[in-house]
Amino acid sequence: MQFFRLFVLVLAVLAALALLVAGPGTRLELWDFRFGFTLMRWALYGGLAAAGLAVIVLLIPGERRAGVMGPIAAIVIGLVTAAIPYLQVQKARSVPPIHDISTDTVDPPEFVAIAPLRADAPNPPEYAGQETAQQQREAYPDIQTLEVDSWPTLVFEDALETARAQGWEIVEASESEGRIEATATTLWFGFKDDVVIRIRGDNDGSVIDVRSKSRVGRSDVGANAARIQAYLDKLTERLQ
Repeated sequence: MQFFRLFVLVLAVLAALALLVAGPGTRLELWDFRFGFTLMRWALYGGLAAAGLAVIVLLIPGERRAGVMGPIAAIVIGLVTAAIPYLQVQKARSVPPIHDISTDTVDPPEFVAIAPLRADAPNPPEYAGQETAQQQREAYPDIQTLEVDSWPTLVFEDALETARAQGWEIVEASESEGRIEATATTLWFGFKDDVVIRIRGDNDGSVIDVRSKSRVGRSDVGANAARIQAYLDKLTERLQ
């Protein structure tokens, strides 16, 4: 029985390790992102299995006398490990399977300088279309064009500095065209999501549109909408 107790603890640790390396390994290009997701799935199943087996160990008469720290550790490690990918899956199911978000879904800002960088990306630079737009409007009704009472030339520098403050890599900033293009890299998996900001004059002020699109994956798990909203919130604060 001692071997079984050790096996359960080792299984929990291996599941945790699979979770820990899934993202960094993908970011370092040691494997494809699909294998990274597979590791997270293994972590989920392995963590649950370890926790379940550890509970069984504790329920076996006489096994508590052999010590409870090992099984309890397996339960904690297993459940925490399983919880992370499980919550990620639940979040993915709670949002539409789209990856192209724009404040203007009728005339979305276009990628110009970034377009060549997406040449080999599974998701093309062109806008995903009205089906995506409809899903976005239902899921993210707050993603709207920002209107401000300042001229585009005055807004541009604040918009650029706000983009830099987000940690994005600025690819091009054309004040004459009122366009800023940047790439955001996600922390864990290192996914590349591209952003284009468009600033245009409107009567006595400006309208600011932002579009964010993932290079890979069908669903962005809400990342692009959250990125746009966070940017617009920070820009609004800066412009006040």
